[in-house]
Amino acid sequence: MDRTTAAPGPGAAPGPVQYWGHGWRRPLLASGMMVFPALTAVAVGGTVSGAAAVAGYAVVVAFCLCYALLALALGLGRRRWMALLLGVMTALFLAALPFAHEDAFFLATVVVSAVAIQWREHAARVVAAGTLAALVVPWAVRPWHTGPGGFQALALLFTSLTCGAFAGIAATNDALVAARAEVARLASEAERNRIARDLHDLLGHSLTAITVKSRLAQRLAGKDLDLAVAEMAAVETLSRQALSDVRAAVSGYREVTLAGEIARGRELLRAAGVVADLPTAADAVAPGERELFGWVLREGITNVVRHARAERCSVLLTATSVEIRDDGAAAARSGPGGPGGTDGTGDARGPGGTDDARGNGGAGDGKGLTGLRERVAAVGGTVEAGPLDPRGWRLLVTVPPGGPGPAGPETVGPDAAGPDPGRPDPGHEGTT
Repeated sequence: MDRTTAAPGPGAAPGPVQYWGHGWRRPLLASGMMVFPALTAVAVGGTVSGAAAVAGYAVVVAFCLCYALLALALGLGRRRWMALLLGVMTALFLAALPFAHEDAFFLATVVVSAVAIQWREHAARVVAAGTLAALVVPWAVRPWHTGPGGFQALALLFTSLTCGAFAGIAATNDALVAARAEVARLASEAERNRIARDLHDLLGHSLTAITVKSRLAQRLAGKDLDLAVAEMAAVETLSRQALSDVRAAVSGYREVTLAGEIARGRELLRAAGVVADLPTAADAVAPGERELFGWVLREGITNVVRHARAERCSVLLTATSVEIRDDGAAAARSGPGGPGGTDGTGDARGPGGTDDARGNGGAGDGKGLTGLRERVAAVGGTVEAGPLDPRGWRLLVTVPPGGPGPAGPETVGPDAAGPDPGRPDPGHEGTT
């Protein structure tokens, strides 16, 4: 059966990829070595005759049978069988010397090549010894009436080197196939983590907004039916938007915009009864950082609505940072360890070392701030989160300066940008 891989690299055609040296090609390549026993058999017929020739042919046939078993053991990965068979083939090569003289070293070529393929750590010594023997032995045995076996030595040397190089290339190809499969697995795992993180951020924000607006509609139902209906219409709109965002997140084509998150955050805070002190523009932020800051704004404002019980929330934007502050009760958002501070990595931990439920995305799930920290760390930024004195909470994300934005590095907020003429007072806003 052909060896295949199901993990083609980028841009590769789909379907299995076949490699030389595996499957049906292996016996095809291995059969090419049978030419050397054939040369030895020809030499037996030209050197001896009668019973001696029959004995010489029997040795060559036995060598061929052992070679076939060696190829089978190689395919099964039985190294002990291979070592035993190579020992027998070496003995048969020595037995063929009286019948084929210097041409018996063609059998040695097969033995040395097998060692170069399977035991590459010993290949250099074995090849050198075999080549030297092919040169010296025919010259040293005077009754053969021949000089050094130059042709046989060259055949042994270059054939064994070629087989060793082929084995090295095959091993490298196997390693590359395994590495490519591992890269594909890691890429798939990273994509799953990305989708899980994005879905957590998307659904956490959207479902929080839907919950808040549903509660508001319940409170308004007995007082102002029209406003309650309007809030429920907004819930429907949010539900449709959440469904669209989830589909886009799975397909990988969703884009978060800072301006869009400012608008959505203002509406979410208004529905929760929190005074929204948000910027009216995002021009100070470089275009390359706006998507990241949009995620920061989404996570931070969602946490304010979920856990802060705050009356006011403010957002400050600069070219390299985004800061979200609220005046909620810090103690209400601390884990069992107490209010705690910032550990330098963005985790707000109490004395007991427990992750702060608010700082990690709420509900104690530990995913919100963790996913945000992963996004920020990817661009070399830092995340700080912790309580304020005497009350409140701050989330600060800072990224390395990549050049000032269009509006320069100054802070952009409601006070800096001027009042928004199209926005009524936060405490008296109607339904958008």
